[in-house]
Amino acid sequence: MSPDTPGPLDLPGPPDPPSHLVPTPGQLAWQKAGFGLFLHFGINTFNGAEWSDGTLDPATFHPTELDAGQWARTAVEAGAKYVVLTAKHHDGFCLWPSDTTGYSVAASPWKDGKGDVVAELAEACGEAGLGLGLYLSPWDRNAACYADPAAYDAFYVRQLTELCTRYGPLCELWFDGAGSEGRAYDWEAVMEVIDRHQPDAMVFNMGRPTIRWIGNEEGLAADPCHYVTDSTGISVYDDGLTPLGPPRYLPPECDVPIRDGWFWQPGDQDRLKSREELLDIWYASVGLGAGLLLNVPPDRRGLIDAADRARLLSFTHELARRTGTPRPAVLALDGPDVIATFDRPVRADHIDLREDLTRGQRVRAHEVWADGRLVARGGTVGVRRVHRVEPSVFRQLRIRLTGSGSRLESVSASGP
Repeated sequence: MSPDTPGPLDLPGPPDPPSHLVPTPGQLAWQKAGFGLFLHFGINTFNGAEWSDGTLDPATFHPTELDAGQWARTAVEAGAKYVVLTAKHHDGFCLWPSDTTGYSVAASPWKDGKGDVVAELAEACGEAGLGLGLYLSPWDRNAACYADPAAYDAFYVRQLTELCTRYGPLCELWFDGAGSEGRAYDWEAVMEVIDRHQPDAMVFNMGRPTIRWIGNEEGLAADPCHYVTDSTGISVYDDGLTPLGPPRYLPPECDVPIRDGWFWQPGDQDRLKSREELLDIWYASVGLGAGLLLNVPPDRRGLIDAADRARLLSFTHELARRTGTPRPAVLALDGPDVIATFDRPVRADHIDLREDLTRGQRVRAHEVWADGRLVARGGTVGVRRVHRVEPSVFRQLRIRLTGSGSRLESVSASGP
């Protein structure tokens, strides 16, 4: 049995989720996309900072070779389906020429103050067939009106409206709660903007969210990986048995930087995660049924650093080698079990299970048997569950599911 598939099938698990809690078509499409790139870029990039206080000189923002097309091409080559750009981080510096503030690219020497990073990336994503997501920090350390909640709420809604109306369809709006502890924003007004202008965008973690944070910045989900939660970041079943509050269907996204920090900085190339570390993160996020948002930050030229790009592609090319040519099985029921039959014997070291989520997440636990041998077991399946198993040859798998109404959408195998 694979060492990364723990948990006996008969352990106590959570009760079945309410039957009405099913994903919207947009949530399910986002879950199936599975992998995106985070692009932390801004005035911090040029000042050796992770967080800054809103006082850095906008004249320091001066990329010399900015090429959003290179960002998009890198994402496509890596197999990402969308990107999320930090349009405004906590420092308040806007990567588009906002009418709300002077603290933006319009005050920088880049393109003589006539540049618009968001517009360039939107165009590049459109050409590449990528989804575009935007991060708009609620916390703003530059805006003088931040101390006045009502005034800042109006200011923030105007910024969000600009982003939601100027750049075409958005696949995700990312609201970071950092720095906002104890602060109540007018989320109803925020959601009115989204409902009116970008109703198909996934909303990350705040407001009226449709997806949630996994709860760490290491890119790691856990088994079980529940999609039904009481709000954001916390499972509705904290101990596997006790409901915490009104549940919602909120699938998780795992964010993690390819380096130690989020913004590119000179001299930290040795802190790039190794290919094996990135593979382990993928198995512990996408492989457990969560989404993965991997931060690959542009450098001071406005390009993805060659070392970062090489490491990213080394990771994704190896992943494709391992899992990129799956052999699908034909599924049939045998009592409570699913029988997955391949057209001929396959030699595999990866087994890929996908749950039919159209009726909600139902699988609480599962076992995979080949030729009378238990080869994998675990908790939830969700949108995708990838088991690494000892290389072996089999023609048929028997998959035992626990959970009322459990149903698989597909089973495939891949390997050497």
